Amino acid sequence: MRINAKGLTLLSILVSAAGIVPAFADAGSMNMTNSTVQTNLPPPSYMITNSSGNSGKIVSMGTSTPAIAVATDKSSYNDGDKIMISGTTHDYLGDTPLTLILRNPVGNVVTVNQVPVNTDKTFSITLTAGGALWQAAGTYSVYVQFGGQDRSATTTFQFSGSHITGPGNTIQVDGTNSSVTYTITNGKVLDVKADTNSKSLIVSIQTTGDGVLTITMPRTLIDAKKIDGTDDQYFVLNDGQENDQFQETGTTAADRTLQIPFSNGTSQIEIIGTFVVPEFGAIAALVLAIAIISIVAISAKTGLRFTPRV
Repeated sequence: MRINAKGLTLLSILVSAAGIVPAFADAGSMNMTNSTVQTNLPPPSYMITNSSGNSGKIVSMGTSTPAIAVATDKSSYNDGDKIMISGTTHDYLGDTPLTLILRNPVGNVVTVNQVPVNTDKTFSITLTAGGALWQAAGTYSVYVQFGGQDRSATTTFQFSGSHITGPGNTIQVDGTNSSVTYTITNGKVLDVKADTNSKSLIVSIQTTGDGVLTITMPRTLIDAKKIDGTDDQYFVLNDGQENDQFQETGTTAADRTLQIPFSNGTSQIEIIGTFVVPEFGAIAALVLAIAIISIVAISAKTGLRFTPRV
């Protein structure tokens, strides 16, 4: 009887152990399943990619400010109109200027400008529509870049085209035996004078609106040279004020062409170089030579002497 009781006790212990093993096995399965679920949780915010594809950056839930924005004051312009281009930047980079490139409908560059950015992160520039590079009508594009390609923007406007007829007009330069060829929109040229003291040409105009003077000047009349003999830039004044919007649109061995915008009411455009025809040009030198010969001849005939008496 004692043996049987011990056997029954041992049997009950084995049965209990057999029941506990599956329970531990099930518990292990639960933990493994929970571990699998944890791996399917969404990634942390720094691994999320935003709509611009900037992976590895924290995405702001609010509205982001663009790196740069640009616009024109109107959607379309006519020949001689002023075009105001302005915008804002997200950053201020000190004295770093903004690059502006304007292209015509066929993709040719009309102008390239370096525009300063103000401390309040705004910028603006005013251009005058018209001239040889503006002849095409259609959509013109404005591209701006500030510091790098990640800070760039584009806008467009419509332009009716600049109408320049014929090869241009020719006018004699006062005080010289040279002439210049020109075209002008919204105005007319009254006269052109050479100023040897300031090494400049002074063009007097009468305007009917904002426009552009395109003038071709012979190098023998006026030129701008550096010390090494290479071409230098001209300096242009509109009614005594510096005009930094002009462009050199043509250069040959014989002449140079400038495109000079002006505002309505401008009466004088001065083009300053490093050389202008000397005071004694070919005609003046001839007149001086004749005068000297005449004085010598008269002196010989009359016995006129220029030496002082002793």
